[in-house]
Amino acid sequence: MSAESPRILVVEDDREIALMLKGSLAEQGMVVEIASDGAAMDARTRTAGFDLIVLDVMLPGEDGFSICRRLRAQSNIPILMLTAVDSDIDRIVGLEIGADDYVAKPFILRELTARIKGLLRRASLPPQRSASARQLSFDGWRIDLIRRQVHDPSNARVALTTHEFDILVAFCRNAGRILTREQLLTLTHAGLAGPIERSVDVHISRLRQKIEADPRNPEFIKTVRLGGYLFTALVEEH
Repeated sequence: MSAESPRILVVEDDREIALMLKGSLAEQGMVVEIASDGAAMDARTRTAGFDLIVLDVMLPGEDGFSICRRLRAQSNIPILMLTAVDSDIDRIVGLEIGADDYVAKPFILRELTARIKGLLRRASLPPQRSASARQLSFDGWRIDLIRRQVHDPSNARVALTTHEFDILVAFCRNAGRILTREQLLTLTHAGLAGPIERSVDVHISRLRQKIEADPRNPEFIKTVRLGGYLFTALVEEH
């Protein structure tokens, strides 16, 4: 198997489901490990690096929501959550705490694999940019398009999820232009994974929490009534 094969950690206490996922993803050229709970996940991540985590919500001990919050506080690794409840509320909660995608059980294995591939693709490839641009900057903020990192005016790194980073870049690429939710889904390729349209609002709310001095009265990302969103900062390419 190639040394560049994506490494996936499946955190799932149902061994039958975990083994099914492992076998299916292995057939797609991925290296898959299994953890049955949060403690086992921690042990795996201490000794190996992973490119994506498939995380079940209902786990013994610490639940998936708590684990997701903990992971997101220290890493921007793509997280796809699994749940036995197909609920918009649960999905929104998952997205609010930093999950990149959310799939309800029972799932179609082919669809789940496609979503995983989509998340890996967006996490590994830099967004489209002009031939020479490697960075974007606005109002002291700096976006490294190659490393997919964001630094605030004090040069501290700010951790963003895959979708948050892609949305911020889409805004910067379209500064001064009103973007609808549909356009943002298209520009960030988030539509490939089939999230509900309102999930854009969740990602933007989280993004505001990280880049706005006052998220309730945003300076950079303005809401346009019946229109969408407008990024007001002056953006420079480097």
